[in-house]
Amino acid sequence: MHRLMLTVGLSLLSLPLSAADWAQFKGPNAAGVSDEKGLPVEWGKDKGVKWKTALPARGVSCPVVVGNRVYVTCASGKRDDKLHVLAYDATTGKELWHRQLLATGPTSCHPMSSMAAPTPVADETGVYALFASGDVAAFDADGTLRWYRSLVGDYPTITNQVGMAASPVLVGDRLIVPMDNDGESFLAAVDTRYGKNVWKADRPKAINWVTPLVREAGGTTEVLFAGPGGMTAYDAATGKQRWVYKEAKGDIPTASIAGGFLYYPAGGVAAVKLGEKGAEEKPAMTARTARPGMASPLVYMGKVFTVDGQGFVTAADAKTGKQLYKERTKGAASASPVAGDGKVYVTSEKGVTTVLPADKETFEPLATNDLGEEVLGTPAISGGSLFIRTDKHLYRIGK
Repeated sequence: MHRLMLTVGLSLLSLPLSAADWAQFKGPNAAGVSDEKGLPVEWGKDKGVKWKTALPARGVSCPVVVGNRVYVTCASGKRDDKLHVLAYDATTGKELWHRQLLATGPTSCHPMSSMAAPTPVADETGVYALFASGDVAAFDADGTLRWYRSLVGDYPTITNQVGMAASPVLVGDRLIVPMDNDGESFLAAVDTRYGKNVWKADRPKAINWVTPLVREAGGTTEVLFAGPGGMTAYDAATGKQRWVYKEAKGDIPTASIAGGFLYYPAGGVAAVKLGEKGAEEKPAMTARTARPGMASPLVYMGKVFTVDGQGFVTAADAKTGKQLYKERTKGAASASPVAGDGKVYVTSEKGVTTVLPADKETFEPLATNDLGEEVLGTPAISGGSLFIRTDKHLYRIGK
């Protein structure tokens, strides 16, 4: 009975999000797919831009959109120790509020990265921002600080010399915080009202940049988190380990759940069927030539799309793994491909977005759009638009 009450509680405390919301890394459950229609095809610095606004500092996190608010994080200072959380009006691009924190943990990272690498997660009440320094803060929708935690203060051995980037997710009234690193590693569920641990599951000491996934399995909400030992499923109510699939090992790209299958990086992309008790023993499909690089794989309209560090986009059949095409786009990509309205958007590090028709089995770009600025974070899709965060600006692309 106690377990049933916990599970029901998670469901009841989940605030409804609009179909147009893109509330976390790669949107709903990190799938990278939107139900939006009328999405843009062509744009540039001087066309197709609804608005753009200057950002106060650099960051590689992704924008998230809930209701009429766009949330972004940045980091500045010689040591990258000034942490910024901002909210913008999604209609006009007007800055609504800007809050700053000082990092309490180590700020060493790869030159391409930033303390503003993890993507924030939001709901109707506000936003939760995790930084690579181990600082996490919750603000309401109007910018009032609800709570703040220094995870390095709580767990002093947390360290990652190349920078952390795994992003938090929300499950009801719990913020799921991934903290795999070279020191004390764990996955924690934090109460969204007070910032206190509800449960904490210990993890092996290892650097890891993947974001957790969430699924329902036989009446239980599971949090799936990949690592060097494979994909581990935790009970979202208790933190108890439910199952492990050793083949789906984590590193940088985040896996995706689509059609009852888990699509995960494995020297390409493999798919395994998920049942109530976990993953089946053997993969149902392997697309060996679809190598995701740093960008996460995308599953959309019966195909798997990947983009690698040389800018090669590969499309493969999601059921058979058969390669449909492999073509080079305009430069390497760190941003993950996203999709909606029958279109796939692949954005390079140089800010060039190639728009592909998802229904084609040949490489036939609809447009190639250049913003001329660095883009490392994955775009968000909401309100018939793309929200693209560059190293200098936040853009809303659309009619």
